[in-house]
Amino acid sequence: MNKELFINAFKELQQNSPKKNFIQTVDLIINFTDIDIRKTPVSVPITLPYPTKDNKICAFLENKTPLVDKVVVKNELLADWPKNEIKKLMRNYDIFISAASLMPTVAAKFGRILGAAGKMPNPKTGGVVMRENETEIKNAVDKLKRMINLRAKENSIKVALGKENGDEEKIAENALIIYNAIMTALPKKKENIRSVMLKFTMSKPVRLKEK
Repeated sequence: MNKELFINAFKELQQNSPKKNFIQTVDLIINFTDIDIRKTPVSVPITLPYPTKDNKICAFLENKTPLVDKVVVKNELLADWPKNEIKKLMRNYDIFISAASLMPTVAAKFGRILGAAGKMPNPKTGGVVMRENETEIKNAVDKLKRMINLRAKENSIKVALGKENGDEEKIAENALIIYNAIMTALPKKKENIRSVMLKFTMSKPVRLKEK
């Protein structure tokens, strides 16, 4: 696969898809073959060059900062948190980060619910800041806003690349990086990929064909 194939498929969708009264999402669909997802899980964290959506970030920090959408400071963290309030927080925010000093408390109070949703602050992905300063928090936010975690629940993966009115180069670059990351994670690499398609939310898919 190369970027030009994705650009051509995106242009074909723009030209042939009936217009809707809303801006549609561009989806990449990768279908697998000769693999049992239950026995060979496919789970891939990917850092994209361009964010695909405006993720809302909640941070557990010692001090307030305008760099994230919500901050739960230490004294708030130590207060009583009913389960329904934790679930509400989990639903309202896409990404969670934490100061390293607060992680034991975060894990004890929020770990079961955030962990089950795949939203616990993770040091491996940059979600835990060792020093609570503007530079470290900004770096974590910038990285995590571009990160997606793809996990196949069946023999295919569908992931949003951007919007139908987006920049074709950016959408194609996101698509190529996702394709390469998933292909590399498969046991037989390219042999495990049956087909690759692009589609808009309400359109028929366009199948990418390599020459």
